[in-house]
Amino acid sequence: MRVVSPLVTTRARRRSRWRPALSAFALAAGVLLAGAVLLGLVFAGSRAQLAEGTRVAGVHVGGLTRAQAVAELERRFAALAEEPVTFVAAGERFELTASQLAVAPDFRAAVAAAAEAGDGFGPIRGFRRLHARVFGAEVLPRLAVSSAALEYALDRIAAEVDREPKSAALVRRGLRVEVVPARSGRRLEREAAAEAVVRALGALERAGGPVVLPVSTASPPVTAEALASAARRARIALSAPVVLRGPGRSWRLPRWRIAQLLSLPSGGATRLAIAGPDADAYFRALARRVARPAVDAGFDVSGERVRVVPARPGVELDVPRTARALLRAATSPANRVAALTLVTVAPQRTTEEALAMGIDRRLSTYKTLNAGTADRITNLRLGVTLLDDTLVPPGGEFSLNETIGERTAERGFRPAPVIIGTEYAEEVGGGTSQVATTVFNAAWEAGLELTERNPHALYISRYQLGRDATVYWPTLDLKFVNDTKRWILVKGFVEPDGIRVSIYGGERRRVVSSPGTMTVTGPVPVRRVKDPTLPKGKVVVEEEGAPPRRTVVTREVYAADGRLLRSETWTTSYRGQKRVLRIGTKPKKGAPAEPKPPAEQPKAPSGEAVSPPPTRP
Repeated sequence: MRVVSPLVTTRARRRSRWRPALSAFALAAGVLLAGAVLLGLVFAGSRAQLAEGTRVAGVHVGGLTRAQAVAELERRFAALAEEPVTFVAAGERFELTASQLAVAPDFRAAVAAAAEAGDGFGPIRGFRRLHARVFGAEVLPRLAVSSAALEYALDRIAAEVDREPKSAALVRRGLRVEVVPARSGRRLEREAAAEAVVRALGALERAGGPVVLPVSTASPPVTAEALASAARRARIALSAPVVLRGPGRSWRLPRWRIAQLLSLPSGGATRLAIAGPDADAYFRALARRVARPAVDAGFDVSGERVRVVPARPGVELDVPRTARALLRAATSPANRVAALTLVTVAPQRTTEEALAMGIDRRLSTYKTLNAGTADRITNLRLGVTLLDDTLVPPGGEFSLNETIGERTAERGFRPAPVIIGTEYAEEVGGGTSQVATTVFNAAWEAGLELTERNPHALYISRYQLGRDATVYWPTLDLKFVNDTKRWILVKGFVEPDGIRVSIYGGERRRVVSSPGTMTVTGPVPVRRVKDPTLPKGKVVVEEEGAPPRRTVVTREVYAADGRLLRSETWTTSYRGQKRVLRIGTKPKKGAPAEPKPPAEQPKAPSGEAVSPPPTRP
């Protein structure tokens, strides 16, 4: 016998009641699904055509094939490519066309995106197309543009639109001070403007009015309100004279003078000042009246012994402090007296420092006589003046080129003879080599170490045998080293009949020099010049010339205690100077003319040494 639980019986009864309802729901769902599939199939249409309701750049392309849609869109854009669009920025109008900026919408990609949005399998495509038909589908094409052309157009617009803000300023009209109001600035917002220009030119429908481009406003840094205090103080400054009081005397500055010295705020400034070109000129003139330059300790070389001339402090006008005091007095309604400030200036070389240099005696002196033209003598005197008072520390090196500097007409040097190779010419500064020769011999007699010396190319008899020197800017120099333990002083003197160089220091040396020997090393070079004006066979010596030579001189330098410091032999070779002969070629009367000799064949380079740089005799 089977026993049935009451709970199981209840569940069975419930299932039997729901079974008809579930069957009805499943049947209804199946019907709806079948209807939906049928509806999708009805609106699915052809995949070759774009869905109805599809728009690209605002143009309806539903029902067209992809190729038809692209062709229609490109046709419409081509019709608008040359049509100008008006843009407005800050009240200025500008016209641009799509062709100017090479704006090109990508219609093929846009149509492909529209077709993909309305595509799919069977019923799904139908539902997508139904959605596009009811609600519409818009695709905007990507826009290409020439970056250079766009930037050029924006630059042109910005040039008309952009305006820097202008701060308020104070101006003086006579003795009246007025405030010039500030002015706001403006600037084209380039990124937003670029997007607006490209979008407007790439559209297939033109706007009914001009396209407004974005422009921002810039406020000025300084307004008229910020200058109110400065304007009030400036008017007080020009209201009455000011007294500038210095040690022992005073100056009265009238209102017009204060107006010249007063710098009013402009360009973003807000404060008054005593400044500007007129103020600079006033203080320079005032400094000449109240200042006294400092004097360095010097050396009196009037005798064999050197005496140190004591230094003297100077007095200078403290311009910044005086200007501030003058401004305070001018902007004060009551106490209009300013104090002039002077400061003491120490010399660069004090008496103690000059004494510590140890320069107490003359070590050597050497003189060469004037020779040549007046311009050459001018160069001698200028050169020796420029090297005067040169100080060389222990271990330091003297350079004549560095001391005298480049020889130029702007510095006062004049054209005079120089030696170029073995020929004479003219150059600015000719004759400076005589200054070098004078310095060389002064250093020689002082027993100093000579580190660079260049002889002349030709022997010059007026100089001491084998002890000449030449210089040429900047390649040839004369140098010596101060190898003593004290400073040395090089002095140059201009005398009526020549120039003199003396060297002073604190370490006496004894120099023993040989008179030197000269040896002729070859024959006189000859240059023959045919002269048709002389009878044939006649020879005229136009220039005597000179043979090449070699000189040898020696120098021994002894310390004060007798020790030999150095023994030197100086050998100098000079080139020969050509003897110029003019050879007569004029035929005698009645004599037949000689046939011309055959033309010489070109010769290979002889390998002769290149002439050295020009040297100044």
